[in-house]
Amino acid sequence: MYFAALLARTEDGWEASDTELDDVETLSDLADLAREASPEEDTVLVLIEQEDAWFGVVRVDGEDDPRIYVSDAAAAQRSAYGELLLTDELLGREPGADDGPDLDSLDLDGTEDGESESDEDDEEEGVAADAVPHSPVGDSQILDDLGISEKELRSLDAEDALGAIAEALGASEVLETVR
Repeated sequence: MYFAALLARTEDGWEASDTELDDVETLSDLADLAREASPEEDTVLVLIEQEDAWFGVVRVDGEDDPRIYVSDAAAAQRSAYGELLLTDELLGREPGADDGPDLDSLDLDGTEDGESESDEDDEEEGVAADAVPHSPVGDSQILDDLGISEKELRSLDAEDALGAIAEALGASEVLETVR
């Protein structure tokens, strides 16, 4: 079970809206959805949680690139919305690194000479490099200027993180109206 909401900062405070992410396929789509929630190009937070397993915060400030924080990358990777947030850049991978074998490097001459030891070593390193940590990833200072320090953000439990974030922002009532 997922919950996703947009919190848009306005002159009058925070406005919340429940949002469906079914049509969102990329991080760019998510950022565009957030920008639509604030025509004045103010700060918009996309808050996502999955059944007390993980939570994510995406911050969009005008036309700037979105900033992302995910509380547990490994848990998020097992969900469709989490995969949306876990970009190669966020995980420290080369873009497209998991696209499968490089067809130009394969020996397709029909012989069965076997692979060299260095090829095997490369494959083992690739598996280790693709591992996703059971820890937070992303910009842990994403909410510093809004009153939630890196230490506080990292200490939040997935069970009540969105409520705690909204409370610190002074937006708990508006978030509860869309929950």
